Amino acid sequence: MERDYDLFERSQYNSPVWRGSVHGLENARRKLRELAKRTTNECFAIYSPTRQIVALLNIAEAGHLPPKRVVFQIAYDEHRLVTRAELLRHNGYEVLSVVGNEAAKIVLSSPQHCDLFSVGHAAAEQTRKEMVDWLKARYPHVKILALNQADHRQLADADYNVILNGPNEWLSVVTAAVS
Repeated sequence: MERDYDLFERSQYNSPVWRGSVHGLENARRKLRELAKRTTNECFAIYSPTRQIVALLNIAEAGHLPPKRVVFQIAYDEHRLVTRAELLRHNGYEVLSVVGNEAAKIVLSSPQHCDLFSVGHAAAEQTRKEMVDWLKARYPHVKILALNQADHRQLADADYNVILNGPNEWLSVVTAAVS
């Protein structure tokens, strides 16, 4: 199912300026790259119903403050994606989110700055393993956090494995991983 995405550019006054809508993730990625080439301002694509940023280019550094750390989460459940993104933002992270491996591959096929990848738990082990392997091959220096259900095995190639039993443990791993 293809979705509609809105494209924004962050103005010099830090307010988002709408630059159009596109249908489909591949079109959003392509149009965002075109927009980012014409400006040095931060540009992002967002899925408006959930307010989830799916791509971010020309990451802005606000004055003398260090840039926010970017967590790219691949979720397999839209509700959990939104909840985790809100928690991460509340803790000071920039968050890029997609649902499923195919959406992640589309967004990440263009170079994307990320400090950490988070792979959700609500998919089959093989699906999650394929995503970890794909990320390791294309982003070998970026750490991967695998979120696991208690009855699932850990993903061997992930840098961090956390059994989900509330946000405290996985948020502490995020902090350690991006430090």
